[in-house]
Amino acid sequence: MKRGQISRGAAWALITGAGSGIGRCYALRLAALGYRVALVGEHIERLEAVKQEIEAAGGVEIRTFAIDLARTTAAQELFDWTREQNIAVDVLVNNAGIFSFCDVLHTPAERIERMILLHDLTATQLCRMFADEMIRRGVRGRILNMSSFSLWMPFPGLSIYSASKAYLRSFSVAFAREVADRGIRVTAVCPAGVATDLYGLTPRWQRIGLRLGALISADSCARRGLRALWRGRRCIVPDWWNRLFIPICKVLPMWMLRPLRRYTMRFQK
Repeated sequence: MKRGQISRGAAWALITGAGSGIGRCYALRLAALGYRVALVGEHIERLEAVKQEIEAAGGVEIRTFAIDLARTTAAQELFDWTREQNIAVDVLVNNAGIFSFCDVLHTPAERIERMILLHDLTATQLCRMFADEMIRRGVRGRILNMSSFSLWMPFPGLSIYSASKAYLRSFSVAFAREVADRGIRVTAVCPAGVATDLYGLTPRWQRIGLRLGALISADSCARRGLRALWRGRRCIVPDWWNRLFIPICKVLPMWMLRPLRRYTMRFQK
């Protein structure tokens, strides 16, 4: 059997942000491994489209739940829904995210609140709720949290996004140590550029980025993330060459960033 493969329909996987991009690829891959999947996201039409894709590929049981996760009560509402639906989650993928490239002073207060709620509060609460349930059920559960390479890039325009993702990685690594002896494995995935709609890139620029090697595909990111999850890795950066840039990103002086900042100001929104 493939790593992570189970008897068809023997367990549930829940993926947030499952309607597109990396979340969609996680859903397709987990379904192919035999998991029944709970697709969670803000847009029901996107979730239904992914559901149809999975059904066309051979089919496992699929449930969809449309919810705005950038709210203080969202984690509890999602957890309550799984209980109402008798969904016992063995694999949780916290993938839902919001990208923003804008100086703090130019960022609406509501966007700041939503980003921190979604990336940090909701993900943390979901980890606590589902890990606790996994332990009570006596299963060897898995939790995957999507952080970002930008946590090593606290550059102008990325301050809120990179800080929220830095929290998620730090929390994931510490939480992984807390629950390791209870049979739960937690992995933080920190990809650099991924060819999705998250950054606002057009399909043409996504294709160019893939050809140049500046971006990886959403499916490649999902494949590497799941491989790290099955191996019990606490944190991974997909693609080895991105790891080489981490020390450089940490020490870039402001005099080198100023020309880049002047150029990128036009893209802030």
